[in-house]
Amino acid sequence: MANLDSFRSETASWLEAHCPASLVGRGDNVLEGVWGGRKWKWTDPDRKRWLETMAERGWTAPTWPQEYGGGGLSPAEAKVLSQEMRARRIPQPLIGFGLTMIGPTLLQFGNEEQKREHLPRVCRGEIRWCQGYSEPGAGSDLASLQTRADRDGDHFVVSGTKVWTSYADEADWIFALVRSDPDAPKKQDGISFLLIDMDDPGVTVSPILLISGSSPFCETHFQDVRVPVKNVVGTIGGGWTVAKALLGHERSMIADAFGATSGGGKRMSLPDLARRYGGEEEGRVADPLLRDRVAQCEMDSRAFLLTVQRSRDAARAGQQPGAETSIFKVYGTELNKRRNELMVEVLGPQSLGWEGPGFDDAELKVTREWLRSRGNSIEGGTSEIQLNIIAKRVLGLPD
Repeated sequence: MANLDSFRSETASWLEAHCPASLVGRGDNVLEGVWGGRKWKWTDPDRKRWLETMAERGWTAPTWPQEYGGGGLSPAEAKVLSQEMRARRIPQPLIGFGLTMIGPTLLQFGNEEQKREHLPRVCRGEIRWCQGYSEPGAGSDLASLQTRADRDGDHFVVSGTKVWTSYADEADWIFALVRSDPDAPKKQDGISFLLIDMDDPGVTVSPILLISGSSPFCETHFQDVRVPVKNVVGTIGGGWTVAKALLGHERSMIADAFGATSGGGKRMSLPDLARRYGGEEEGRVADPLLRDRVAQCEMDSRAFLLTVQRSRDAARAGQQPGAETSIFKVYGTELNKRRNELMVEVLGPQSLGWEGPGFDDAELKVTREWLRSRGNSIEGGTSEIQLNIIAKRVLGLPD
């Protein structure tokens, strides 16, 4: 405990000395911030300096081994670092699927060459990753995927289409599930987990527009793309095991995003909106019924985040995510939809804006976030599939 207290003091002093003053108080959520990569456009030099400073110390991935670009911190030390950053509302220097999804998966399943090639570049923010799982004919039934990877010497020749590929148009690499053995006896067999450079010849991307007016989603097409066999993570034909492990990390990340009590520095919180549009008396929401609904939503959010934090602490201690991530996904999804519905109710007629005069940016953001939230129960594994997983793997109910 004395060592941990000393680490806290040293960390606080280091943050105060090295974090640019312009970033203090600007905390973001897990989907807002610097994603990095070859295509990233820097608009704030302090953000760039903060990333470089933290990456040099290894604190973009504080618990990862130092030989792979991480900080080598213990789970307890990493928690202290997170607490000290949150206390000052300092944004994470780097976010993205490299840190939350493919990085932890490579640490578990990757070989030494793959770890040394990819993990340090993730930590430095040099490479941005996207996920190639769902296909036009394989969404909830992911094991039915048809993207082919035919062996040709030291390469696979990949052809097929992935859909709902988040940020594929901005990503540098993709981790994809491909069918390397179409004659395998079970559809879960014969699937390999493959790392593909998005700049390889034959890879094309088409953005998909959503009802909210924008979208991170894309279609990703592979036409005879040659990928080295050495880019298989785990074993050839053993990709289903790797894929399931990564989904646990994905659902934990989604739970973090959906469970947040506010959307980060760019989004007004629910209590602030209620006071602004519902009236304020002595510093609190005037309408007692609305005040009760807001308080309930905030309490649910905080309780949920504490539960997710326990799971995150277990992951830092080396425990792999399990079926509880499906619970997080379902509850976080419904909580986020409920919060967005309440925000729209609070705004009343001001929630009807799309663009133009008469509506400010905060109001337009609420409207578009509400529309966007309708897809939460589909992305990252539909709620119906997650409920099946909970019933079978958590509750042990019969088929």
